[in-house]
Amino acid sequence: MHTLHDFTALTIDGQPRNLADFRGKAVLVVNVASKCGLTPQYEGLQSLFETHGDDGLVVLGFPCNQFMGQEPGTEAEIQSFCSTKYDVTFPLFSKIEVNGKGAHPLYQWLTSSPTEPVGAGPVSWNFEKFVIGKDGQIVARFSPRTAPDAPALLDALATALA
Repeated sequence: MHTLHDFTALTIDGQPRNLADFRGKAVLVVNVASKCGLTPQYEGLQSLFETHGDDGLVVLGFPCNQFMGQEPGTEAEIQSFCSTKYDVTFPLFSKIEVNGKGAHPLYQWLTSSPTEPVGAGPVSWNFEKFVIGKDGQIVARFSPRTAPDAPALLDALATALA
């Protein structure tokens, strides 16, 4: 049985990052995109990171271009967009696939778990959210339209931080 801590991903500047670096932290994993109707959620995600970072929360953004080509840019363009438009300071990773045969192993694991309230299965769109506990286990999965300040998401994050 895997945990978040078993995976490695490339940071947005191309460096391998062992996700075990986040052991002991609650983690919100989100597949992100710069040209999506939900892109303004970056603001709420950054707010969560700033508000709860000292409590042990980290947000991890994984750009993905699998949904109507809504993340077409290079890693440098994505990083520039996120920092200039939304002042994003949480960790961003290199563009990945979240569904299908080319899905990143992290997302193969995330989507195979029957985690409530969404359950197992493919990522439905940009900004789907996975809450991971300090032990690296999946606590909850939320649909893309679940706002970063939604009470159910905040409750799941509180559980993950406890």
